Amino acid sequence: MALLVGLVIVLPIGVGAYLYHTVELCEPQIEVDTAAYRPLCVGDSLRIVGRNTLLRNRYGLWEGRIAGSASERGAVLGRLAEPEIAYQEQVFVDQIRRIIPSDRYLWLLHKLTLIFNRHMAQYIPEEYREEIYALSASCSHEFDVLGSPYARQLNYHAAHDIGHAMQEYMLVGCSSFAVWGAESADGELLVGRNFDFWVGDDFARHKILLLVEPDAGYRYASVTWPGMVGVLSGMNERGLTVTINASKGAIPTASATPISILTREILQYAATIEEAYAIAQKRQTFVSESILVASAEDGCAAIIEKSPDAIALYRPDGERVISTNHYQSEHFASDPANRENIATSDSPYRWARLKELLDELSPMTPEKATSVLRNTKGVGERALGLTNEKALNQCIAHHGVIFQPAQRRLWLSTEPWQAGRMLCYELDELFAREEAFDRSMVSEHLSIERDTAFLRTEYPRVMAHRALSKEIRQLLDAGQSVDPALVDSLCRNNPDYYGVYLLAGDVAAVSGEYQRACEAWQRALACEIPRLAEKEAIEQKLSEYGTR
Repeated sequence: MALLVGLVIVLPIGVGAYLYHTVELCEPQIEVDTAAYRPLCVGDSLRIVGRNTLLRNRYGLWEGRIAGSASERGAVLGRLAEPEIAYQEQVFVDQIRRIIPSDRYLWLLHKLTLIFNRHMAQYIPEEYREEIYALSASCSHEFDVLGSPYARQLNYHAAHDIGHAMQEYMLVGCSSFAVWGAESADGELLVGRNFDFWVGDDFARHKILLLVEPDAGYRYASVTWPGMVGVLSGMNERGLTVTINASKGAIPTASATPISILTREILQYAATIEEAYAIAQKRQTFVSESILVASAEDGCAAIIEKSPDAIALYRPDGERVISTNHYQSEHFASDPANRENIATSDSPYRWARLKELLDELSPMTPEKATSVLRNTKGVGERALGLTNEKALNQCIAHHGVIFQPAQRRLWLSTEPWQAGRMLCYELDELFAREEAFDRSMVSEHLSIERDTAFLRTEYPRVMAHRALSKEIRQLLDAGQSVDPALVDSLCRNNPDYYGVYLLAGDVAAVSGEYQRACEAWQRALACEIPRLAEKEAIEQKLSEYGTR
């Protein structure tokens, strides 16, 4: 028995140690002289290295351009955005610390992350490893307890995918669409997307519209954050766009190519949908994802549906395509994870709402597309309550963006979320400029006005909802009593949202007011609830407390 107990204890430790010591970072063997890329700073909003620039415009959005080889691009971006990269890492680590406040468990998480990502570097093309390595030369050493700067930046590119794998924790719920032909006012392709990857509002504070001019492949524009060399939303000089939407799959046991690295490769090296699909076929990924690809040369859009084990190209019959967070091709029609996702998540509801709005607003224009991305209502204009995951606008978006591929034109949102002014950028004009940018790249006359109605009435309610919810949850977690006035304020402020009644019921139950708790949970069930599991959990509460 003692031998058996010893094996149970020692064997996992030994396996863990072996896995940890077999981590392969594939560190590029290159020299990076950061001193050679010292930026010229003009005030606190413009930095220049040669013809490479980083500028913060009057709307708070960063605009950048980098050019050259992989190591040159990484090194110059590292120097241009050095303070913002440090800020981004601090925000990310702070968010992790809120979830895992223990230094011991944080250290353990670091080791487990290394084990999980131990072979990831092998799946990242050498070009992008060199770019990440050169960028990491300008990174802070404050967080070296979590690994070297290169190892950390490499692992951060997998954090987005892990967030996708954890959809249940409200990290991801993106919605996107493309229209062309009769569905578009000018007959040309029009693409709209909300990128709802949320790690707190501070994480989205330093968005960058980055123009990249590599020494190989196509020039492109990417909507990104400091330190991210992968692509989340972007368009290249040939008029090909990529946007990504998480899909449901098995929880991964090891990483491979991060999705943002795959879409970066597509944007840099593909001009058509078939070329994009060919690139996606040769890369192994570790999460399930829908990649909406629109091509000016093809004059249409399609969705690459990719899981760790399979891939399909979904081409719609008509002149529009809608993508939320489930697969639509015949290939994945019988896939158990996809069927479960359709049956239990909010993805089909957002798909139906997108269809409803596209039907109503056809033919689509950039202004109409903006209104779609900003919409907070449900199917049939039903009030969902603010921050509901069934809404296209959940008030969490890192960015909203609209592309006109044929014109090489894009509109990018400014804070907060999709509600600020949508800034227009004309890529043909910007790529043609040889000199360093010393002023904003925005085409003001084509930009779309901010959502003044939302900002005046709904934005204050969203902020109040978050503050009240946070205060009440903190009191509950600390075992302290909650002032009923706080709960009343929460419910009055956001009366159509199921979450306020769920929380109100929890407060009443803790106080022993079971009838009041059940009444609140009944009100929650009368609202739109995003996921089946959440609805069933509330029903379970009613069943348990209704007899007390």
